[in-house]
Amino acid sequence: MAKEEKVRGKKEQLKGKAKETMGRTVGNEGLTAEGKTEKRKGNARQTKEKGKDTFKG
Repeated sequence: MAKEEKVRGKKEQLKGKAKETMGRTVGNEGLTAEGKTEKRKGNARQTKEKGKDTFKG
């Protein structure tokens, strides 16, 4: 389960980065903000799963 969540977090990070970059390129602030939010969600998911791994040993 943890590995699946890490992969999901990484996908969110990459998708968010792509949206953010595209938004900046075309000058769409909404898309840029959406990308940043999605990237942050991915970062949070990754951090949570890494923390779980630390406590597991």
